[in-house]
Amino acid sequence: MPLVIRKYRPQDKDAVCSLFSCSNFELIRPCFYNSVSSPLHLLITLALFAAGYLLGSVPGALVLPGVWIALIYYSCHNIYSSYVQQILQTNMRDIAGNFLSRPDDCFWVAEAQVDERPKIIGTVAIKTKQSGEGRQAELFRMAISSSYRRMGLGIRMAKIAIDFCKERGISGLVLETTNNRMAAVNLYKKLGFSIVCTQSVFNNYFWVVKLAKVKVIRMELRLARMVGESQFSWREHTDGHGCDVLKK
Repeated sequence: MPLVIRKYRPQDKDAVCSLFSCSNFELIRPCFYNSVSSPLHLLITLALFAAGYLLGSVPGALVLPGVWIALIYYSCHNIYSSYVQQILQTNMRDIAGNFLSRPDDCFWVAEAQVDERPKIIGTVAIKTKQSGEGRQAELFRMAISSSYRRMGLGIRMAKIAIDFCKERGISGLVLETTNNRMAAVNLYKKLGFSIVCTQSVFNNYFWVVKLAKVKVIRMELRLARMVGESQFSWREHTDGHGCDVLKK
């Protein structure tokens, strides 16, 4: 299956936004599982079941924990749905303007031929800013379609973004993910990223954050300390038009 990694084009917007939305909505289920299976929430569920049973009401023994579990699910759904809505209405409303208007920013898509039709199956973006220690970049919008994961595409796209930063003399690369993306966290660790801090989500009601138990994980890669060159150089492995051509 031919696959090309290239820069974003305006006609990609609908497919890119759809992939971004789907990849985040997929996190609702693991978020719910992690939250409802936490020791404290399991204890509360059992306590509500026992309270209903001791009150002599079989429906109560089911309804009380049922309402509690539904509240947990609502919180998990609210965390990710509100995040998707916020991003689609802000920096993904004008992807080209926000990620391609400056030479040190970029937005890539991975495009595969599926049933003889092009399909976007991955994205990643870089935005650069000046910091006290020099220029620092942030990695955004890393998303791989669920049907194409565990094939090395995520690592390849991340390395393209890293090489892009190295070629421009950027001193460090940071990113944020959540505790429900542990596969992504492990991928970033393989690339040399380290966890800087872990904190709660702040763009929701306090009780929603507490019930969902979502944590934001901030990671950092100091490019100046990297030894040797990446085997996936942005310049050396392009087709002459800014595209990284892969075969699978």
